[in-house]
Amino acid sequence: QVQLVESGGGLVQAGGSLRLSCAASGRIYSIPTMGWHRQVPGKQRELVASITVRGNTNYAHSVEGRFTISRDNAKSTVYLQMNSLKPEDTGVYYCNANIYQTYSPWDRPDGYWGQGTQVTVSS
Repeated sequence: QVQLVESGGGLVQAGGSLRLSCAASGRIYSIPTMGWHRQVPGKQRELVASITVRGNTNYAHSVEGRFTISRDNAKSTVYLQMNSLKPEDTGVYYCNANIYQTYSPWDRPDGYWGQGTQVTVSS
């Protein structure tokens, strides 16, 4: 009933930029938090950045100052602007959203994941 669709990955040289987008669709009442995680082979998925509905942001130390997360609440979409990319930023980037499908403040929201988009940064 809820889908997260990502776009914007690709291949870029070190120092370049990419912008990822993730749109949520389906039965949605509210989305308290949206974020991006990345995973490389052999390692656990790690948080890259997150943003609340009020615009409060959180970044991994490795991307602070280079990446910017933003969201358009009217479009249920989150973006990740990635600048000054490094080879170590390579990985599959997954969109994540905590979503209420109905008004239920006494419950925790459900977590949803996108299908992932590959980002490859060449040296």
